Amino acid sequence: MPHLNWLAVLAAAASTFVLGGLWYSKALFGRAWMSVNNLSEADLAKSNMLKIFGLSLIFAVIMAANLAAFLAEPKTTAAWGATAGFLAGFGWVALAIATIALFERRSWKYILINGGYMTVSFVIMGLIIGAWR
Repeated sequence: MPHLNWLAVLAAAASTFVLGGLWYSKALFGRAWMSVNNLSEADLAKSNMLKIFGLSLIFAVIMAANLAAFLAEPKTTAAWGATAGFLAGFGWVALAIATIALFERRSWKYILINGGYMTVSFVIMGLIIGAWR
């Protein structure tokens, strides 16, 4: 996929970490996220963070590259990138999370926290990819 702006793809992928750090912080939704997942600080401390962050980075690059492939049209703008990001983030990812969560008997709070994060992540990724032409 040589027609992709790989610097924009990497920046878009990195943006998911910045947003995630804020979104899942105790200042925003971190406590609620821990509660709906029945996680404690001790549970989180036992995690293999290298594995979690490493795989998350790989997944974020793949998602950003995929979105960039959809936005490869030369006429793509920041506004269209953000719109396409919303359509993908909400219309595909958040609703897929919601569908799985319904079958898992998860709460609406779980759906809104995680689906909201993915929706905003895709909007920001689309904005970056669309703006960085």
